[in-house]
Amino acid sequence: MSDRPLAITATGMVTGVGLDTYSSCAAIRAAIDNFQETQFIDDGGEKLMGCQVSLGEAWRGTRKLAKMLASTLTECAKQRGLSLQQVPVLICLAEPDRPGQLPNHGNRVYFETEQELGFAFHPESRVIKQGRVGSLLALKLAREMIYEDKLQHVIIAGVDSLLSASALRHFEQSARLLTSKHSDGFIPGEAAAAILVQAPEAKQISQLLCLGLGFGQELATIDSEQPLRADGLVTAIKESLADANRKMEDLDFRIVDVSGEQYWFKETSLALLRTLHIPQPEFDIWHPTDCIGEVGAAIGLINLAVIKVAAEKGYAKGHQVLAHISNWDSQRAAAVLSYSKWEC
Repeated sequence: MSDRPLAITATGMVTGVGLDTYSSCAAIRAAIDNFQETQFIDDGGEKLMGCQVSLGEAWRGTRKLAKMLASTLTECAKQRGLSLQQVPVLICLAEPDRPGQLPNHGNRVYFETEQELGFAFHPESRVIKQGRVGSLLALKLAREMIYEDKLQHVIIAGVDSLLSASALRHFEQSARLLTSKHSDGFIPGEAAAAILVQAPEAKQISQLLCLGLGFGQELATIDSEQPLRADGLVTAIKESLADANRKMEDLDFRIVDVSGEQYWFKETSLALLRTLHIPQPEFDIWHPTDCIGEVGAAIGLINLAVIKVAAEKGYAKGHQVLAHISNWDSQRAAAVLSYSKWEC
């Protein structure tokens, strides 16, 4: 993609620690979380911890997802003074077979969000139901829409929640949740995020650029009995580096989606060992889920928004970044980002 980069020029966020981009990013930078007891009870009789978004009223299900999504889309478009009706929106949602999904989940979120906004989406808008990796798959699609279909802007948005009784019951029975009886698990959360992408503008100020994307398939998934070598994530990282015409040692730090379970930290560590061949004095790893919990399809876009704000405000660990994402199934994805000026 180094010859077809994408500039990320606006963001929107709704998380358990903030109802817009800057409040969320400030809390994440300060390592402030909002983990509280929920109304759900685990098998040990204790209340489950979660990170809920507070919207003032007790909205539930797809109605709450639509309200969060509408808020983050509005924030994103407003930053650039754009009309949402004139910009295609790619909406990233959970996988349709993930436990806890309602029938016709994607259509319900799509049309209920239109109701919240009060108008229909751009006709090129669509839903991508690919879970956590959906954000980077959407970036790939947005690149085609901008460079091949000649669209000027595309908004990529994601919304998800794991705070439903059916989802929590499944993940507790699968020993995936952090509970009073199980320590190697994640804290469920909910969030929405959006980014506006376009072809870079030649100007004298830096902008966050996505230079490369890569994808892979992992056979040793979290539910499999196979030994983990992180083959899928290694493939995704190498492909993204080649796409960006970069080497791993050119990068400054990573931002990832790991969310509490040891499997993900092991995969991340193995992938680094197999791709970083020249020792670096520091190669930091950021994981915002420490503050907002496991938020599924929203995490990839949240990570991109966090990088943008950190780079613009000068507290990033450098300007060359690797972002990578792993689904609960076999899909893996990575992106190489650079906060820099662009010369056409």
